[in-house]
Amino acid sequence: MVKRHVRLPEEAEAVVSAFIDEVDHRLSSTENTNDVVREVLVDLNGDRAAYDAWRNGDAVSPTEQLRLRTYDPRNVTLESDYHAQKDEEKFRESKPLVWLWQGFDATPLADHVELALRFRQMLAKHLFEECGDDCRFFKGIRFGYGHNLSVGDNVVVHDNVLLDDRGKLTIGDGCSITDGTHVYSHDHDLVDQGDVSHYHTTIEDDVRLTYDVVVTAGCKIGENAMIGSRAIVTKDVPAHHIAVGTPARSVKVKPGYEDVAEPIDAPAQSGAEDRLIERNVDLGGEEAFDEFRRDR
Repeated sequence: MVKRHVRLPEEAEAVVSAFIDEVDHRLSSTENTNDVVREVLVDLNGDRAAYDAWRNGDAVSPTEQLRLRTYDPRNVTLESDYHAQKDEEKFRESKPLVWLWQGFDATPLADHVELALRFRQMLAKHLFEECGDDCRFFKGIRFGYGHNLSVGDNVVVHDNVLLDDRGKLTIGDGCSITDGTHVYSHDHDLVDQGDVSHYHTTIEDDVRLTYDVVVTAGCKIGENAMIGSRAIVTKDVPAHHIAVGTPARSVKVKPGYEDVAEPIDAPAQSGAEDRLIERNVDLGGEEAFDEFRRDR
């Protein structure tokens, strides 16, 4: 796709840069991350006067107090809070950054493309296990923890993509992940739905995942492969292959790569068992509960 360079007016560019630099600096400092996130979200939502008045003792309605309190990540729960199989220490560090990412996306500024792409790139450097340079993260991207996600250079992730990192998810350089795609790194047992397994899912360099693709947990998609729209990947896809369908199967090798790619008729491999991640359950002394309460 051919694109053109777009530049903001000089004064607008200065404000965008100053805002991102300030948040970056505060997140890099010794300041409590929860406090940074709270203050940024208060200002992004134009609630500074109401917030300061409430903190100074002015009476506010329960509804308004609820809004003002939930700018602070310590006063909210995310879905990942309820997962017992996770690194609690790492999640305490990443949770406020996940809340800031989602809070920013809930503001009108999330549609200001120049600001939003640069802000999310900066935030990803703090949140992800690894994040390369020149990445473009669009609106509505979701992930579980952030700290189990590694992203290479020059990666594009479009709108409303799920990057499930309950296990571990690695995305290589130059990948393109298109709108509505779901990439998973955890799975549920067929009989006991509450029994969750975690895997390392890998998207190698220069892969293209087109619209509404589903990649199931533990799969590896080889370098320069392409997955067709609405395909469901349940096994590994070799490098340079084009895979389509449900379940996805290789139908073609990209032109020019015939001499280096595996044959189309080679049996599809599933390496998920080798990518299983053992996770301990940490209930913090509390009693576990059966979410589904089924008599099996």
